[in-house]
Amino acid sequence: MKRSNLESIFKGFKNLGLANAKGVLWNLTPAELVSEAIKNNEGVLTSTGALMCDTGKFTGRSPKDRYIVKDDITADKVWWGNINIPFDSDKFDKLFDKVVNSLAYKRLFVRDAYAGADKDYQLKVRVIDTQAWHNLFCYNMFIRPEKEELVDFEPDFTIVAVPEYFANPEVDGTRAENFAIINFTRKIILVGGTGYTGESKKGIFSVLNFLLPEQKHVLSMHCSANTGKEGDTAIFFGLSGTGKTTLSADPDRFLIGDDEHGWSENGVFNFEGGCYAKVIDLTRESEPQIFDAIKFGSLLENTRFIPGTSIVDFSNKEVTENTRVSYPIDYISGACKPSKGDHPENIFFLTCDASGVFPPVSKLTVGQAMYHFISGYTAKVAGTEAGITEPTSVFSACFGAPFMPLHPTKYAELLGEKIKDHKVNIWLINTGWTGGAYGTGHRIPLKYTRRMISAALNGELENVEYNQLPVFGLNYPTTCPGVPEELLNPRNTWTNKEEYDEKAQLLAEKFTENFQNYESYANEEIMTGAPAAMQQA
Repeated sequence: MKRSNLESIFKGFKNLGLANAKGVLWNLTPAELVSEAIKNNEGVLTSTGALMCDTGKFTGRSPKDRYIVKDDITADKVWWGNINIPFDSDKFDKLFDKVVNSLAYKRLFVRDAYAGADKDYQLKVRVIDTQAWHNLFCYNMFIRPEKEELVDFEPDFTIVAVPEYFANPEVDGTRAENFAIINFTRKIILVGGTGYTGESKKGIFSVLNFLLPEQKHVLSMHCSANTGKEGDTAIFFGLSGTGKTTLSADPDRFLIGDDEHGWSENGVFNFEGGCYAKVIDLTRESEPQIFDAIKFGSLLENTRFIPGTSIVDFSNKEVTENTRVSYPIDYISGACKPSKGDHPENIFFLTCDASGVFPPVSKLTVGQAMYHFISGYTAKVAGTEAGITEPTSVFSACFGAPFMPLHPTKYAELLGEKIKDHKVNIWLINTGWTGGAYGTGHRIPLKYTRRMISAALNGELENVEYNQLPVFGLNYPTTCPGVPEELLNPRNTWTNKEEYDEKAQLLAEKFTENFQNYESYANEEIMTGAPAAMQQA
């Protein structure tokens, strides 16, 4: 390592108060990190060579314990509330000093990386971990610099993640012992009391969701993206259970990324250097690309072995249903290098509508696109989450509310602007129920959903006749190659048409109630996308 780089490292650590660290293990290779993790009893190897670790008490993020420091940078720009919880600047400084003091004379794993595949909008990230497997996760999930790029690396943001440090809520100002706090003035993300690695990943995503739209006029998006052989880019938005991962993993297209992207004047680019996929009930038949990516260098979380073997039992829910694997994106055959694409020609909003109201495919106006983007609707059904015994409507603004520091209308207006500038087709895809609601109707067959998406991508839905759905005003095609015509009009699939009308009205009321949170900020064009009853109100 060059002297200038050593001086930069020492200066950076001194500024953070970490000059007394016992040993700093800098930018270790995956093999070195796996070796350290096994030596420290942090995890074990599986039959495929992947490292398997447990995240401890927390098997997912803790949204109620994620804070943003309220200061001169954020006070008038962040949309404060239950999602973006303010944290006092002085209390952050005191808590940070306590965490740093706890690290004196400890071994630390440090990684320098990028967030953002487009160099014009890249964020330099330094990650400081106390556990080797956490650092391996960051190696997988962030973009890996070339050796020469590490010389004189100066981070734009630093993550300090200390799972073994627990806050004292009465003194430190936190709600609980665990915390994830973003400080835009000091450019630090402080994580403690939780072993869930996703807090680091989503912390940087939240930072980009603040900086890029606000300072660079770049739309940050919680979505997957792929590109065709002719270079046409498609974006897929969707909450859990809508089919986002399955439908964007197309063997005939190239993966740009599976979760976080930006849309700049240059086109679409991945924020990440890897994938973080759910593996519950995973099989090679269901998800061959993900299954084959679970090899040496990959990191499994909260999975269990088939007894007496080192073979992973992906059906095991003993710890959580949120079992995960992280791996570099180049573990996926056909991934784009670099992870970038042109401006999108098609954008898909995926929803699992358990009420059976929405058409399986409909084409949205710009106003409808902005309205449904802000709404971020889907439904959770029995078996998808603990405690869910009947369909529950879920709304998550911008299809990623927990990570959006700005008001949702800011992202929606930027989306609308880009749709107009680049003449993008916006499609609402219902992967849920038809012929009746959940319990009466049936799930729309995946083969038909795939066919409708292919038809949209191939331009086969450009010159067909469209009809308009009452209440929501959605325009749906009357024909689609390879799809039964009777499936395209959801009302016609119901035996009891009056019952369908009642369900449609009930769903519209739920949309209306949810949108009251955003209505006062929404412009006139956004409101044209609302259900008819809301527009008349």
